[in-house]
Amino acid sequence: MIRLAYSTFGLTNLDFLTAIDEVEKAGYAGIEISFHREQFNPFDLSDDDLETVRKRLATGRVQAACVATASHFFTPQRPHEPSLMSPDLAGRKRRIELVKRGIRVARKLGVNLVTFGSGFIRDEHVSNPSVNPRELLVDSIRQCLAEIHPDEDLTLLIEPEPGMYIETMEQGLSLVEEINSPHFRLHVDILHSYCSEKNYVEALAQAAPYIKYLHISDAQQGYNLKIVKDAPNLTFDLDFASYLVYFPQTADYLLLDRNFPRYFCDEPPSPALSRRIEALLSQAGIQREAEIVHYPALYAGSSPYDDEFFTYWISVPGLSYDVLERTRPILGYLRGVRGPQLVNKRIANTLTGIVHFHEIPGEGTLDFAASFKALTENGFDGYGAVELYHHVEAWQNALTASYRHLSQFV
Repeated sequence: MIRLAYSTFGLTNLDFLTAIDEVEKAGYAGIEISFHREQFNPFDLSDDDLETVRKRLATGRVQAACVATASHFFTPQRPHEPSLMSPDLAGRKRRIELVKRGIRVARKLGVNLVTFGSGFIRDEHVSNPSVNPRELLVDSIRQCLAEIHPDEDLTLLIEPEPGMYIETMEQGLSLVEEINSPHFRLHVDILHSYCSEKNYVEALAQAAPYIKYLHISDAQQGYNLKIVKDAPNLTFDLDFASYLVYFPQTADYLLLDRNFPRYFCDEPPSPALSRRIEALLSQAGIQREAEIVHYPALYAGSSPYDDEFFTYWISVPGLSYDVLERTRPILGYLRGVRGPQLVNKRIANTLTGIVHFHEIPGEGTLDFAASFKALTENGFDGYGAVELYHHVEAWQNALTASYRHLSQFV
């Protein structure tokens, strides 16, 4: 059985107790308590504050479904950082402490689920190949699990996410097997499965016995674009995605796309770089020259696509934020911010081309009926929380429209 809940991460403009009231009025059975620097900050909340929340939940109809330890908590401009596998011990300890606070808050509120994500392979991992990110992650998770008492009804959940080190359900299950604890299981976002699984309905069915909690939102096909650093061993599959090749020696980018190859640069490429560009085009199977685009002439300001670009950047692993954010004018160029629109879909970085951008259920192409059936017929029984952090400004519509669409399937 799936019981619908709503995440407070989509209600951060409201006072926390007001958010509980609104979720209850909308008809949801549960509410996800998501850490937030301003709305629900575990470093600021006293025991009295938590007791007030516990009493409010105890006297109402809506139940606390899960404590989410907030990927965006520390630095909103650098979500998920530092992670549980950060090479910097101080960074790992900050994230470990946040997850442990999630466990303590859950205990005080009578909640039995706490969730987190693995984090991404970042440029500091790439530049330190002797560091084993899985070993760091496993050690950090075990430190977090030490906060849970052996006889306690509390489970720590890992949420696979597009681009993350733990991205697919298979990777999540592998980690559950390695950790080998009854207090460690999966939290699955159905949208993430849609983005990362070749057959997401089948994958949900197979993983259902290990899934204790769901996130729910919608999505649709996008323009799949992979950003990669130039290297001798690059391979390309333009049927899968287009590629934006970054050249560290010039900080320029080559777009490998059959329809509109482009070279974005400050200065025309040197003869050696021109030969490299030609080789990459040939390797990708592109038979035409790349049009040269003067990078400084591109519009680099804000646009209606800022939220889309930000969500895209944080899902691209292995590169520095400076390399990623320098693509802003290029992404704007593709999306037609100040000129012709070459790409009329949201930009994606996923294993399927589905955009990791949380849409209101019913506004995308995800099959909720089949997904819910696969889960419940294979043993899932719990909450599915709608997570719509892109819709904070229009929360009333997101709250009611989501319930209206999803209630027909549960």
